Amino acid sequence: MSTTSKASQRIAALLDDNSFVEIGALVTARATDFNMKPNETPSDGCVTGYGVINGKPVYVYSQDTSVMNGTIGEMHARKITNLYDLAMKTGSPVIGLIDSAGLRLQEAADALNAFGAIYQKQTCASGVIPQITAILGSCGGGLALFPTLTDFTFMEAKNAKLFVNAPNALDGNVITKCDSSSAAFQSEESGIVDVVAEEAVLLSKIRELIAFLPVNNKEGSDMVECTDDLNRVNEELANCVGDTSIALSILADNNDFFEVKAGYAKDMVTGFLKLDGVTVGAVANRSEVCDEAGKVAEKLDAALSVEGCEKAAAFVSFCDAFNIPVLTLTNVKGYQATVNSEKGIARAAGRLTYAFANATVPKVNVIIGKALGTAAIAMNSKAIGADITMAWPDAQIGTMEGRLAAKIMYDGQGAEVINEKAAEYDALQLGALSAARRGYVDQMIEAADTRKYVIGAFEMLFTKSEDRPAKKHGTV
Repeated sequence: MSTTSKASQRIAALLDDNSFVEIGALVTARATDFNMKPNETPSDGCVTGYGVINGKPVYVYSQDTSVMNGTIGEMHARKITNLYDLAMKTGSPVIGLIDSAGLRLQEAADALNAFGAIYQKQTCASGVIPQITAILGSCGGGLALFPTLTDFTFMEAKNAKLFVNAPNALDGNVITKCDSSSAAFQSEESGIVDVVAEEAVLLSKIRELIAFLPVNNKEGSDMVECTDDLNRVNEELANCVGDTSIALSILADNNDFFEVKAGYAKDMVTGFLKLDGVTVGAVANRSEVCDEAGKVAEKLDAALSVEGCEKAAAFVSFCDAFNIPVLTLTNVKGYQATVNSEKGIARAAGRLTYAFANATVPKVNVIIGKALGTAAIAMNSKAIGADITMAWPDAQIGTMEGRLAAKIMYDGQGAEVINEKAAEYDALQLGALSAARRGYVDQMIEAADTRKYVIGAFEMLFTKSEDRPAKKHGTV
C-alpha cells in the first residue's frame, strides 16, 4: 500500500500494523469529458481494502482529496460497492473514512447513479454487518446521507464538515451566526454524530468501538475473557442515580463504558459495556450531568424527551439486530412538558416503547429511582417484555408522586388532608416492595450488589429464544 496519500495514512493508523491489503488500486475513471484523463485519477480518489482491528476482520475505504478532491464518480462508487459485496459475503464490518467534495460534476448522471448504488448497498447491509462512518473532512450534499445510513458516526472536531445545505445557503443564516456543518452542531443539535474528537483520538475510538461489536448479526454479542470480579460490590452506586453514565462505568468490566451520542439528548444515556466479558447495550435515564471532578454541572428533568426517546429507540434497534443484550437503568417521572416537545413526544415515546417491546434479545431492567406513569412503562418495563426487573430499595414505582395523586383524589379538602393522604399514597402505592408483591418486580437488590445480580440475570438469559408473529416488518 502506498503511504504517500493522507487517505492511506489514515487507514494505516486505524488498522493493526501491516494488516491492510489494498484492492482496486489500479482503478481509474472512465469519463473523459471536460478534459478528464484516466491517468489523472489514481485509485479514482478512493483507497479500498481489508485488514484487522485487534484481530477482527474489517473492510475499509478512505477517500483521497488529492485526486479530484475525493469526489465520487462511477468508478469511485464501484470500488465502494464492491467492498460492500465482499463484506456481506464474509460477514465483516465496513468502515468509511469520508473526506470528499461530493458528487463529481464532470460525470453528471453517472455520478448520480453512483450515489444511489452506494445508498442501496448501505441499506442492504443494515442490520447484517456493523457500518461505521468517520467524517475527517468535507461531507456535504448527498454525501451527508452516508453517515445516516450507517450505524455509528465519528467526526473530527475542528476541520470536518457535515451538511446537506451549506450554512450560508440556509435562509436567514450565515456561518458566523451558526455553523450548522460543524461537529458541535451535528453532535449536540442534530444527533447524527456519536463521537467527536481530534483525528488521532477519533481513529483510536473506532478501534475501541469495534472491540464491543460482533462482526455480523449471526455471531451474537461479542465475548472476551473477563478479568474483573463478577461479584464486585460498589457502595458508591447508590449515589449515582442522577448521572447514570457514571453508574454504568462502575458496573462495567474494568469500568470500561463506551458512550455513544454523549453530546445529544443528555437526559438519556446510551452505550456499550462488558459484563462478564459479554457486550451489553445500555440505556439509562439521566437527571444530572457531573463534571470530571464528580460535581453536578447540569441538572435535568427525570423526564422522557423527544430527542432522548429517539436516541434510545435507535440504539435498542441496533442491539436487537445484532443480538446484543440490553440493560436499562430506569429513573423517570414522566414526559417532558413543553409546547415544542408536545409536537413529537407521543410519536417518539411510541417508537421507544416499540423498540423495547419488539426486541427479542435478553432484556434486564433495574429501577434505580422513580418509575412513574406510562413513561416508566416505555423504559423496558416488564409489561412490554423485560425478562427480569430489579429495583433498589428506595425506588418508587406507580402512576405518579403521592402529593399530586392526593391533590387529584382529595381536591378541596385542605392542605392537612392532602399531606396525610400523600404520605399514605407514597407508603402504600409507590414503594418498590408493593410492585414486587404484585409480580412487577422480580428482585429487590441493594444498589451496591447490582453488578453481580445483573451478570447473573444475563447469564441465565444467555439461551433465550422468543418467537414472534410472522410478518415482513413492523411499521412504527
